Amino acid sequence: MSDRPAWVPDSINTELPSAARVYDYLLGGGHNFAVDRVVGEKVLQALPNGGQIAGSNRAFLRRAVLFMIDQGITQFLDLGSGIPTVGNVHEIAQQADPNARVVYVDYDEVAVTHSELLLQGNENATVVAADATKPERVLSAPAVRKMLDFGKPVGLLMVAVLHFVPDEKKPHEVLAQYIDALPSGSLVALSHLTADGKPEEMAAVVEAMKNSRDPMYFRSHGEFSGMFEGLEVVEPGVVSAPHWRPEVDYDTSPDDVYVGVGRKV
Repeated sequence: MSDRPAWVPDSINTELPSAARVYDYLLGGGHNFAVDRVVGEKVLQALPNGGQIAGSNRAFLRRAVLFMIDQGITQFLDLGSGIPTVGNVHEIAQQADPNARVVYVDYDEVAVTHSELLLQGNENATVVAADATKPERVLSAPAVRKMLDFGKPVGLLMVAVLHFVPDEKKPHEVLAQYIDALPSGSLVALSHLTADGKPEEMAAVVEAMKNSRDPMYFRSHGEFSGMFEGLEVVEPGVVSAPHWRPEVDYDTSPDDVYVGVGRKV
């Protein structure tokens, strides 16, 4: 029996787990279904600190957006943005600069539906229902062209997205297409789960997610670092999430997520 809430469109398959909703569950959100919670519990069985890892990744997103704001960037393209929870890009950016503009992109219907509800009345933020691995469609979307000025630097975010893109979908080439569309001075923030430190535990996470809408493909530090090709990686480089410009002491935080920010010169 499905636990379909009244607001869920009939087109959404509530029996197929999705990464966006599992991530929402790990973050303590309420926009998920029973099947997502089952997968989330499997993830937590394999990786008991999975919620902390999700939180660490989310904290990196906040610091990356604030860094971009400090660098003078006031427009953002958030690819694979997921289900809106506290600390969204537009909330962070517009608190620092009320005129900051944000476009969210996701193909998960729940993520898009909740984003539309959240953004009602916000003229400087919108959501586009699209597959982030198809940059030509994303970049040509009317909402993207209307909201963002590609004559000025853009903050591009692919946070906790690339580990859902298999090699056959050519993630390097997908990212390169987005970077090619950005003007000089733009900043690109990426994060990626890895099995470098916990191969057995992460193999179990892959197993838990394999029958979901979004199977996972973890990559090494070297593989992830290669995704910044053509960019000038800002300090402190490609590091674990807690060590990227920390605001507090993160010595006890998980280091299963690699992150980095690169500048297009």
